Amino acid sequence: MGLESLLDNKASAARAASVRSERSAYACDKFEGSLRERNQMDQQQPAPGQVQIKADEKELQGQYSNLVMIHHNLEEFTLNFIYIFPNGAQGKLLSSMIVSPGHAKRIWRALGENLSRYEAQFGPIKESPEGSGPAPNVGFVQ
Repeated sequence: MGLESLLDNKASAARAASVRSERSAYACDKFEGSLRERNQMDQQQPAPGQVQIKADEKELQGQYSNLVMIHHNLEEFTLNFIYIFPNGAQGKLLSSMIVSPGHAKRIWRALGENLSRYEAQFGPIKESPEGSGPAPNVGFVQ
């Protein structure tokens, strides 16, 4: 192999290495750019008046409660959501929510508004089966 051929091969190899390096740099820049965009999306502040809420599938499914025990003191209301098993002999605490008095009042108001909308759409809610007499205090304990 002649000197000229050897120099051509080295130049060709250098060009190939340069192209690979440029491609690698481009891929790294592109990857870093997409990571940067993803981070910016994750860190973006919600629009004014909006809150981002994260929930796992378990929370999204919800839980059924047939008893709520409500307690309060000067600074807070505690709502204990309980499921009483069909045998009635035992139950399980599902969740305990502690809220400020102001928030408790907003919950009460929002629940009242939603009950009114529900009844306007579906008719009156019966608290107990027909003919069973006065509604028992089952389901809520103060």
